[in-house]
Amino acid sequence: METAVLGRTTPARFLQRHWQKQPLLIRQAIAGFRDLLPTRELFALAGRDDVESRLIVRDRGRWTLAQGPFRRADFRALPERNWTLLVQGVNLHVAAADALLRRFAFIPYARLDDLMISHAVPGGGVGPHFDSYDVFLLQGGGRRRWRIGRQRDLALKPRLPLPILARFRPDHECVLEPGDMLYLPPAIAHDGIAVDTCSTYSIGFRAPSAQEIATSFLDWLRDRVGLDGRYADTGRTPSRNPARIDRTLQAYAAATLRRLAWSDRVAARFLGSHLTEPKPAVVFAPPRRAFDRESFRRRAARRGVRLDSRTQLLYDERNLFINGEALAWPAHGRAALRRIADLRRLAGREIDDGVSPLLYRWYRDGFLHLD
Repeated sequence: METAVLGRTTPARFLQRHWQKQPLLIRQAIAGFRDLLPTRELFALAGRDDVESRLIVRDRGRWTLAQGPFRRADFRALPERNWTLLVQGVNLHVAAADALLRRFAFIPYARLDDLMISHAVPGGGVGPHFDSYDVFLLQGGGRRRWRIGRQRDLALKPRLPLPILARFRPDHECVLEPGDMLYLPPAIAHDGIAVDTCSTYSIGFRAPSAQEIATSFLDWLRDRVGLDGRYADTGRTPSRNPARIDRTLQAYAAATLRRLAWSDRVAARFLGSHLTEPKPAVVFAPPRRAFDRESFRRRAARRGVRLDSRTQLLYDERNLFINGEALAWPAHGRAALRRIADLRRLAGREIDDGVSPLLYRWYRDGFLHLD
């Protein structure tokens, strides 16, 4: 798997000196890098119902934000300057974008989120802002000027359709050309303005908040909890204050909630399921003419298999997690399954009778394909 995306900086040095600590400008992080798809194809993606896209226009200090999908006529009606198209999750739909995303595998996939393309005409941008996650900003075609600053004042301007810092104070400036890349840790203020028509590839990393994990866990737990018993109050006397909640009912509720408990193993099972849960618009389609089990085994042994770009496959010591489902490790094939999770593909010589049935099931679900 190709991971040379830091120029002359090694991943170990980058992680030690910069990751979540300080910004880093890397000239020619990917030498000779070019846009992954033509502008017309990016516009076509922005016209799809299953793709998240946004169009941001700045006109004489006034900001407008529109949500996709967009029609071709929407782009023809735009001015020559000061607008930006953001297309989220391009890696879910374009194989080359997924391959670019996987070049950042020196950070675990559990942290890797998605690849967004920002296409802007001269003057286009989204205003000075900050992110709550790590991001690499890789420059494709054209140039973009970045101003960045480490500031404590993160107050936002009121009554705007997008989060823009009220008092932006940059202390560094740089212009990115094709192949250059800027790394920004969380909460670093930044503002990118297109010098000429350009595309920037944003590789973002998920950093779930404590609140997100807690609420998601409670939703996950709801379908897995089973408590017996029911409240009873035989022998009670007539109520003098019918609106008052009895202490006995309060005590019953408190005792019931204290019965809710979970182990580290349950928490780990939740986390793997949560991290691999497909994004809302993702739908897997089984092959139109699926091979039978034996035909699949023979072809997989010759050609190998690869995960669908939308498939999330992670693992820990006890479980495999694929697209929100937790599976106990099978008796055979652990090394091969770890390899396909790490490398996103598996050579035919590594597929044996122990792992073939599970791969066939994923093939029928549309989670992987013959290579």
